[in-house]
Amino acid sequence: MNSFSLLSLFTDGDLAIRLTSMILIVGSVLSWTIIIAKIRLWHRAKKHGLNTGLRPDQIIKSFDDGLWYLSMAATVAPFIGLFGTVWGVMNSFASIGAAQSVSIAVIAPGLAAALGTTVLGLIVAIPSAIAYQYFAKKTDDLYDDLTDGEYETK
Repeated sequence: MNSFSLLSLFTDGDLAIRLTSMILIVGSVLSWTIIIAKIRLWHRAKKHGLNTGLRPDQIIKSFDDGLWYLSMAATVAPFIGLFGTVWGVMNSFASIGAAQSVSIAVIAPGLAAALGTTVLGLIVAIPSAIAYQYFAKKTDDLYDDLTDGEYETK
C-alpha cells in the first residue's frame, strides 16, 4: 500500500532538498509576517491617522520597512525552488542509472521532491510579489499625498 504524504516530499529527500525546502518555508513565514504587519499598519493609519509632527520621509519609513524583503523573496524564491527542481531531477537520473531501469518507482521520488520545491518557491514568490506591488504603490501614493499636502490627518 502506498503511504504518500505531502510532508514526505520534503522530509524524505536528500539533504539538499530538505535544506531548500526549509529555506523556502522560512521565507514564506517571513513574507506572511511582513504582509500581516503591513495590513495592521495600514489599518491602524486609516483608523487613527498619522503623526503629522514628522517629515513625510519619516512617516513613510514605517510603511516602507520590510518591502525590500518582499521584493527579494518574490524575485529569489522561484530560483531557489528551481534549484530544488533541478536537484530532484538529477537525483531521478542518478536513480535510473543506478537501477538500470526507467520505472515509475525509480524516478517518482526524485521528481516528486523536485516538483515539491517548485511549489514551495511559488508559494513564497506569488504572495510576496502581490503584497510588494500593492504596499509599494500605497506607500508611494501616501508619500505623494504627504509631499503635496493632500493628505488629511485625523
